[in-house]
Amino acid sequence: MSATQIVNSTKTTGWPRGSANAGDGLSNSINKLNAAQSLTANRTINIYPLTNYTFGTKEPLFEKDPSVPARFQRMRDEFDRIGMRRSVEGVLLVHEHGLPHVLLLQLGTTFFKLPGGELNAGEDEVEGLKRLLTETLGRQDGVKQDWNIEDTIGNWWRPNFEPPQYPYIPPHITKPKEHKRLFLVQLHEKALFAVPKNYKLVAAPLFELYDNSQGYGPIISSLPQALCRFNFIYM
Repeated sequence: MSATQIVNSTKTTGWPRGSANAGDGLSNSINKLNAAQSLTANRTINIYPLTNYTFGTKEPLFEKDPSVPARFQRMRDEFDRIGMRRSVEGVLLVHEHGLPHVLLLQLGTTFFKLPGGELNAGEDEVEGLKRLLTETLGRQDGVKQDWNIEDTIGNWWRPNFEPPQYPYIPPHITKPKEHKRLFLVQLHEKALFAVPKNYKLVAAPLFELYDNSQGYGPIISSLPQALCRFNFIYM
């Protein structure tokens, strides 16, 4: 693949890169989704070069579940107690050679993901994403990270306790098992980040994400279309 891999080092320049029940959670999510439709089109976003950012490493960040079946079993258990799972992910952009790149976390050789994860019960989406971004890429020197969360750029739904997710709620589904919201994150001109040792941070060209054969998956592959309403200024 042609994605740029960021090498983790102590000092490296460049980017490697609570609802009580499911019904309430679904209603709240639909209300937020409807509100998101009124977002201003053609927003301007500044994109800075990959070389503006400095990266270090930190202790590994492990998944909560040891396997895919274990993940869905935990989802079943939690659904019975707290309802639909809510997840958030951040889309972080840089540019290289005048082309926009999306920052992805790579685990192993074929698994790519956007930084983010599950929200706690009752946790605000924006504040939760800031927490998750800090856990994943936050500095280790005690300096508080300032994350600028912009617009919602995608909503994905998991109808069942299975891998498939869709950018809509299937008509026959009244209680989705997960709602995942994607946010655009405006990076500052310069910043220091730390990447968990068990991940690689890569910068994937936006045009390359259309190709599902790279293993990016449907959510990541949908980003070029989701970002087409933004005006990018290359700083």
